[in-house]
Amino acid sequence: MFASGPTFSDREDAGRQLADAMQAAPLKDPVVVALPRGGVPVAFVVAQRLGAPLDLLIVRKIGAPGHPEYGIGAVVDGKQPHVIVNEAAARQFHVPPGYLAAEREHQLAEIERRHRMYFGEDEPKDHDHAGRDVILVDDGIANGGSIRAGIHALKEMGVGSIRLAVPVAPRDLLEELREEVDEIVCLSAPERLDAVSLHYGDFTETTDQDVVRLLKEARRLNRMIH
Repeated sequence: MFASGPTFSDREDAGRQLADAMQAAPLKDPVVVALPRGGVPVAFVVAQRLGAPLDLLIVRKIGAPGHPEYGIGAVVDGKQPHVIVNEAAARQFHVPPGYLAAEREHQLAEIERRHRMYFGEDEPKDHDHAGRDVILVDDGIANGGSIRAGIHALKEMGVGSIRLAVPVAPRDLLEELREEVDEIVCLSAPERLDAVSLHYGDFTETTDQDVVRLLKEARRLNRMIH
């Protein structure tokens, strides 16, 4: 479902609006999976409104040589970490031999650091959602590299279905992503998206400490529900 329109006062407001949009067609026993860090405050509200557990899928962008802001691939956390490479983008930047392998190791180390920070000494099975209906949440999509990597990783995990839920994303990208997921819930789909931040009144950076706090609170509330 696409609608033109709203800007969001902050990520919590975006989460409330997303949850309201999804309550019309609820999933039976979903798990809400956020892309950190910015997706976590949005997903936290969605999970609470839907009475669902909250988990993370840590994705790290691989930037182009000399242009780190331009993603040519991504590495995704998991029992078997996934590396997704945009071959066309990699050719465009003439990636030198060994660059992708070195970046993979660098980003895997950062993923491991974040995983320990967010979850402590947990077990991989705690994040295995095989057969479950997953709601994949971010605070917005710009070029789609991270979200595509997340979708790919969830499919490799063998989840039951994937519902992509984002406050804002460019219309043409959503049309492409339609083929990759079971359903998309997006509240604002402009033809051109210059920056996700422009659709928020408050787009203050989400910190690692925010992520840890929200995960703890989500676990506490989920135990109370169940």
